[in-house]
Amino acid sequence: MYYRLNGVTQRLTGAPTSAYVPQGLKPGLPVEPSPLIFASPTKLVSEAASQAEYLGANRVPALQKMFQKADGIPVHLKRGVMDKMLYRTTMGLTIGGALYCVMALYIAAQPRK
Repeated sequence: MYYRLNGVTQRLTGAPTSAYVPQGLKPGLPVEPSPLIFASPTKLVSEAASQAEYLGANRVPALQKMFQKADGIPVHLKRGVMDKMLYRTTMGLTIGGALYCVMALYIAAQPRK
């Protein structure tokens, strides 16, 4: 005997064999695969322009040369003063936060009077 879930009472009830459809077997599925989501172009190309229009120039080759140069400077500091300022600010905040956590733990460990 087969069972199915009753939609009203949310309990299992008996079902005839004609109502039996195993999970995963669905008749009428399309034989051809569905189209890929990212296969279609995201930008419509006009017929007048043969090249795509971009907002800026491609800077990747210049950046690759700069970052791959063997000059002994770490990668996160190769772009100059701004990188150094960001690095030092991050390190200062990290050390300050760690010291504040140690101080807070020390204060929390002291018994109240």
